[in-house]
Amino acid sequence: MNEKIPMKGIKIGHSQSYEGASGCTVILCSDGAVAGVDVRGGAPGTRETDLLDPVNMVEKIHAVFLAGGSAFGLDAAGGVMKYLEENGIGFDAGVTKVPIVSGAVLFDLTCKDYKIRPDKEMGYEACLNAGNFIEEGSIGAGTGATVGKVFGMDKAMKGGLGEVFIQTGDLVVGAVVAVNCLGDVVDEENRIIAGAYEKDPFRFINSEQAIIDSYKDGLNPFSGNTTIGCVLTNAVLTKAQAKKTSSIAHNGYARSIRPSHTMFDGDTIFTLSTGEVKADINVVGVLAARAVQKAVINGVMKARGLAGFPSYSDILF
Repeated sequence: MNEKIPMKGIKIGHSQSYEGASGCTVILCSDGAVAGVDVRGGAPGTRETDLLDPVNMVEKIHAVFLAGGSAFGLDAAGGVMKYLEENGIGFDAGVTKVPIVSGAVLFDLTCKDYKIRPDKEMGYEACLNAGNFIEEGSIGAGTGATVGKVFGMDKAMKGGLGEVFIQTGDLVVGAVVAVNCLGDVVDEENRIIAGAYEKDPFRFINSEQAIIDSYKDGLNPFSGNTTIGCVLTNAVLTKAQAKKTSSIAHNGYARSIRPSHTMFDGDTIFTLSTGEVKADINVVGVLAARAVQKAVINGVMKARGLAGFPSYSDILF
């Protein structure tokens, strides 16, 4: 059985189409959670991020979704809204409760069938599937994710969805990340474990070095990328602290993705705080960066090959 999520009030669900090679992941916080976001990449696709600014009114949100499908995948929010409204969850507007749902999308339209992508039905299904257990790999928003696309899709490998929760005392900090980057993914010893490669004999090309070497002529890298994720914690955070936690958590991308935050990525991290445990913001941030790093690595290590893209397990490390 999969490992249980060690946080109260949080459920995670996935829905996907393997025929279309795309999917959606939903993080539900029915009691509401203080939230922040930090968008670092140059090509983001997001929903309801402005209201997470600390100067704006709404204090808590009720869900974050991560989806494939590029901008089309933002339609998944409608299904999440429908599910939450049906369950009486949302901001009380008198006539009804309006769910506050933030999210981000990644580009996976070229993985298989671009006509099959996250929509309202898939978002709703992900909510129905939401539970208390960790699921990883080629699932949800990681279904059509790929990595190492500097030289095009012919030399790319399979990305995926990773989930990690770290606990110290009664403090829990976790991360859910869909890994779909332009660059390579490296492990904690800085060894490339997935990325652009040559087939015969198999070898990694080293995307970061290739970009540096092309400083005069420039590369024309495939622009459909973006790694998107959400940090989850039971720490007591303000909206400003949640935003800062997202900022620090981006260090996890920088440690595990080479390069990260390029103009061809839309790298985004949300933070959700359920507000149960008092903790120093610096400790929360350090754990968030570590959780994001581990989630990225897990995402590619747990993925399986799909649509002709080899996975970590396929190359027999």
